[in-house]
Amino acid sequence: MTPTDTRALVAIDLGAESCRVSLLRWTANGPQSTLVHRFLNNAVETSEGLRWDITNIEAGLIEGLKKCADIATEGIRSIAVDGWAVDYARLDENGAAIGDPYCYRDVRNIASERAVHEILPASQMRVLTAIGIMRINTLYQLYADKMAGLPQTRWLHLPEYILHRLGGQAVSEYTNATHTQLIDLHRGEWATGIFEKLDLDPEMASPIVPPGTIVGKLAGPLASLPAFRDTQLIAPCCHDTASAIAGIPDAAEDWAYISSGTWSLVGTLLKEPNNSQPARDENLTNFGGAGGRILFHKNVNGMWLLRNCLDAWRAAGRDWSFEQLLPLAEALGKPQYLIDVDAPDLLLPGDMPARINRQLEENGHPTLSPYPEDAPGMTALILHSLAFRYAEVLDAIASITGKKLKKVYIVGGGSRNEVLNRLTAQATGLEVVRGAVESSTLGNFAVQMAALENSADAQSIAEWASALRTAF
Repeated sequence: MTPTDTRALVAIDLGAESCRVSLLRWTANGPQSTLVHRFLNNAVETSEGLRWDITNIEAGLIEGLKKCADIATEGIRSIAVDGWAVDYARLDENGAAIGDPYCYRDVRNIASERAVHEILPASQMRVLTAIGIMRINTLYQLYADKMAGLPQTRWLHLPEYILHRLGGQAVSEYTNATHTQLIDLHRGEWATGIFEKLDLDPEMASPIVPPGTIVGKLAGPLASLPAFRDTQLIAPCCHDTASAIAGIPDAAEDWAYISSGTWSLVGTLLKEPNNSQPARDENLTNFGGAGGRILFHKNVNGMWLLRNCLDAWRAAGRDWSFEQLLPLAEALGKPQYLIDVDAPDLLLPGDMPARINRQLEENGHPTLSPYPEDAPGMTALILHSLAFRYAEVLDAIASITGKKLKKVYIVGGGSRNEVLNRLTAQATGLEVVRGAVESSTLGNFAVQMAALENSADAQSIAEWASALRTAF
């Protein structure tokens, strides 16, 4: 497929560990994607809680966009932003963030979730929204603001906030909006009854728009650069998992996905939400996807577990890498017992080896050595436990949907983890297909191209994802 306009495209991917600015250009050999700029992004523990350094994020993105402008002398046709869901910036009257946004892992959500469900029971919430109950969802964060006495202000999820800061209209893109637990998924509109029940102002939420919506043109100092003249701003699938799944060019119905990174999002695509009692019992969620599809999946703890262990071992004097640890862990074979990777305590930051040992002890199992020299043993426990959990979730999904799953695509950074891929194949009995490592970037570009050239429907997005796959 050849575009009518061969100017470059920019995809911004906001990540909970790093942010990326990528450039798509058209060459004689076809499309070419280049990671132009990457910078670290970590939540910072402050006296006011766990926060994102929004100033650092904005500065890093501007640096990346300037590098893109230097490279793409043919001009840049559009910019789109995706990222992790649920977290948001509260806006002042000028559209700038009021302080640093809270991180979804902040402990304040424990009390706010309890308070919300004293007013609106979780079972009733689930029926209204078809969304799995998770205390990280935007609703609980907004209610935590309310409990803290903060004034209600306009708010935007972080990808839409960046688009707004670049000159776009203030919108809530559909795939991100579904993560709030404040949307009626069947109508695709804000569930104003939930806002009112919890005394939250629905006017503070922005209009919901579908993936592929052009929200304006680049404005401000960057717009004066030659490459950025007449550059469109596009809301792609602003949720990075929805973008990652949009980057899988498979029109069949026999596959599942694992978007593997900090989290593992384990699920399949549906044409309609499934909010049946079995789905509610399993707390499977129905999130928005590209082209009107539904991401029917479950959030499973992911490489967050091993990453936090690596941090602990580094602090104790041994700087292990994934490349060093994985073969050593695989050689140990399957441990005699596994852990519940989704236990609430393992979702929190801190000394992860100690948290894992605490769970083992509570379940009557021997603890493992927390020392860095014994890291392969704990690594093996984490990997086998993740693979087992993936198999549990996929079995439940197949049973509830009636799908005959034959393969599972693994996309994202975790797709490079060949040891976990092999364990997943063994545990699930499915063919494991490694998708693009930067699948969220691929899906971001595919939605941009569909919006600019055709229409951002499921078929057009899939066709562009297939056409751009060689660039990755």
